[in-house]
Amino acid sequence: MPRLLRLVQVAALIIALCCFAGPPPAIAGPTYLFKVASLAPEGSVWIKRFREFAREVEEQSGGEVGFKIYAGGVMGDDLAMYRKMRVGQLNGGGFTMTGIGSVVPDFRVLGIPFLFRSYAEVDQARQGLYDHFHKVFADNGLELIALTEVGFIYTMSTAPIATVAELQKSNCWAPDNDPLSAGFLETLGTTPTPLSIPDVLTSLQTGLVSTVFNSLYGSIVLQWYTKASFITDMPFGYAYGAFLLDRKQFARLPEKHGALIKTVAARHFDILLADTRKSNEEARSVLQDNGVTLVKIEPGALSELEMIRDKTVLRFKGKAFSQEIYDETMRLLARSRGH
Repeated sequence: MPRLLRLVQVAALIIALCCFAGPPPAIAGPTYLFKVASLAPEGSVWIKRFREFAREVEEQSGGEVGFKIYAGGVMGDDLAMYRKMRVGQLNGGGFTMTGIGSVVPDFRVLGIPFLFRSYAEVDQARQGLYDHFHKVFADNGLELIALTEVGFIYTMSTAPIATVAELQKSNCWAPDNDPLSAGFLETLGTTPTPLSIPDVLTSLQTGLVSTVFNSLYGSIVLQWYTKASFITDMPFGYAYGAFLLDRKQFARLPEKHGALIKTVAARHFDILLADTRKSNEEARSVLQDNGVTLVKIEPGALSELEMIRDKTVLRFKGKAFSQEIYDETMRLLARSRGH
């Protein structure tokens, strides 16, 4: 009995101490939390690298700056993400050129079909236009943290396309809010079907579209290659994007934290650029190993497509993008080609 009494007394003491101590303190979150979204799927090189970037910023800021990442399009397409930024549901995101181009039209200029011949040309244009992009984003309440890349995109179809005539006869997809791709296809003589990126695979499955455009790696990540098993082995254009934060939210950061984000982003997104290009290179053999056929374009087709591009630019210059940004892009391109 005395032993039982002692056990009861000890238990009462423990309960009293727990009540006095109260619940364990909650772990404090970051002082500055950025909620950001992306269409890029979880597990892709883009999200993996972004998580590495976010982890380093959090560590170097002593936990004061953090990022909550919504991957795989769970927050909707680019325009849905932008609208959520406007009302404070999101503070930033990884945006595609086609999506954010409706907000900042000049950002579309590098997406003109059949414009670039190499990544060396792309890199010179990206570097030369960066300050202009930063300004036009800032004018729209967005802070440009880094440029991102999907890479050279290719024509992918359910039947082989080797000629301009075969492209004209196909049911082509055009990204929503991308007047350049849609305008090019219209000038070509087709009636493109506008769709958001998440709707493309289903539309390939149902036959609504038979021809789409993506990078080699992107076609694997989004599983488009399972339905569009022919790839015309010549780039259709260049696809890219931007990591953007709400400018007001970014301005609330202490100067040292804002500088930290920019410094860490410069390093990690340079690595991402190399990772993306390597992934596209490796994807070529992976696609072929999985039954995809690379189709050689017929001689003379490129010249014909470039003529259609020039007609498209005449229609959209000053509308889809400014005359100023187009002239500067062409000046940088001429310099890369030694003209």
